Amino acid sequence: MGNHVDSEKFSYHFTGVGGIGMSAIAQVLKGQGHIISGSDRNFDKNIASDVFSKLTAQGILLHLQDGSGIDENTDYVIVSSAIEEDNQDIKKARVLNKTILKRAILLAEMFNPKYGIAIGGTNGKTTVSSMVGYILDYAGLSPTIIVGGCIKNFVHESFLGNAKAGTSNIISIEADESDGSIIFYTPRVSVITNISKDHKTIEDISKMFVVLSQNTRDTLILNADCPYLKTINFNHKNLLSYGVNNPAAVSARNIVHQTFQSSFTVDACSFQINLPGIYNVSNALAAIAVARSLGISDDMTSAALRQFTGIQRRMDIIGEVRGIKIIDDYAHNPEKIMAAITAVKLCCNRAIAVFQPHGYGPTNFMKEELISAFINVLSPRDMLVMPEIFYVGGTAQRNISSADIITRVNEGGKNALFIEKRDDIIPVIKNYVRPGDCILVMGARDNTLTEFSKNILRALQSTN
Repeated sequence: MGNHVDSEKFSYHFTGVGGIGMSAIAQVLKGQGHIISGSDRNFDKNIASDVFSKLTAQGILLHLQDGSGIDENTDYVIVSSAIEEDNQDIKKARVLNKTILKRAILLAEMFNPKYGIAIGGTNGKTTVSSMVGYILDYAGLSPTIIVGGCIKNFVHESFLGNAKAGTSNIISIEADESDGSIIFYTPRVSVITNISKDHKTIEDISKMFVVLSQNTRDTLILNADCPYLKTINFNHKNLLSYGVNNPAAVSARNIVHQTFQSSFTVDACSFQINLPGIYNVSNALAAIAVARSLGISDDMTSAALRQFTGIQRRMDIIGEVRGIKIIDDYAHNPEKIMAAITAVKLCCNRAIAVFQPHGYGPTNFMKEELISAFINVLSPRDMLVMPEIFYVGGTAQRNISSADIITRVNEGGKNALFIEKRDDIIPVIKNYVRPGDCILVMGARDNTLTEFSKNILRALQSTN
C-alpha cells in the first residue's frame, strides 16, 4: 500500500465524513495538503449542517452519497465501520477498482510511523485525549491531534475542534476499543483509563488492552483505581500509574470541588480544571502522567489545564436560567451515567436526568447495569426521564423499550418517567423544575441532543 500519508499528495474520499472520527482524519489530511472529498447520509438529509459547513470552509468537497464523489482521480475511499456493502459509494469504488480502507487502518498508517500517543479505555478517553492534545499544543510541541470530541479551545468558525494537523513528529489520538481497532496501533506512549462493560464484554475489552500494552514501545500509563485493570498482568517494562483512591506514581491530594471546577495538588504543584467531578480529576491525572512522560514540566501542564475549556457534549453547560443549569453530556454506559449524575449533584439541589439510550442491541446488552446504575445514583428527590431508544438504523430487533428500564427504576423506589417523544419531555420538566436544580441531558450518537438541551433552555427562558 505504501506510505500514502506523508510525502506524496493523494485524493481521499470519506464515506460518512460527518462522523466524529471520520471528520477528524479528513481535516488532518486536508491540513497536510491532500485532496479530500466526502459524503454523508446526514448531508443528504440536511441534518447537522454546522459540521458540513465547517468541512466545506476548509476546502473539503461534499457530495451526495450516490457514488458521484468517486471518480478516476480518487486514490482511496475511506469508510467507517458503520458503512454497509450496498452503499452507492462502495459500489462505485468497486466498479472503478479503488482501494477501500477502513478508517482505523488509515489512522494506524498515519499513527504508527510517528511518535504516537494513544489514549484508550472504556470511559474518559475523549476527555483525557483532549487534555493531552491541548497540553502538548500549549507546550509548543505542535502535535497532530485526533480525538472523538470537539475541544472547545480549538473550535473555530471553520474548524470542528476534533482535530489539528501539527508540524512535529508527535501524534496524539483517542484509540477506540468499541470497533476493535485499538489493536492496530503501535504507540510510544499509551494510556488505559479503565475497563467496564460497554460495547463489548469486560473479557473481550481486556484482551484488546493487553494487545495495546504489548504494542506500546515506551511508557504504559494505567489507572490504579480501576479494579479490572488490577486483575491483568500487563508485564510492561515501563509502567506509570495514576490514581485518586489508590497509591500511584501520579496521585491527587487536597482535592476541592467547586461549582463546575476542581482543584488539587500533585506533589508540590497545584492544578485547577474547569470540569466537575472526581472522575475529571482522574482524567487530568492521566494527562499529567502523559505530559511527564514527554518531559513537560508540571508547571507548564498546570498552566495548560487552567486554560482548557472542555469538550462539547462532555459536561457542557448549555445555559442557566433562574439558578437552573442545563447540561449536555455524552454519557451512555452505566459507569459514565453514574459519574455524570454524581458530578452534577455536587453543585445542585436535585438532578433531573434525561437519558436517551442509543440502539436496541446496546441497550439490551447493558439493560441490567443501566437499571442498577440509576437506582444506585439517584436520590428519592431526583428525577429520571427517558424517551424511546434512539434508532441508529440497520436491522436491529426492537425487543426492548426505554419503558422497560423506567418500570424497573420505579420499582427500585426512584422517581422515573417514560415519555416516548422527546419534545413532550420539555413541558413536564418545565412544570417540575425549581431554582437550584440541574437538568442533565445524556446520550450518545445523536447530535440533535445538543439542540434539545437548547430547547429546554429556551422553554425555561420563556417562563415568566
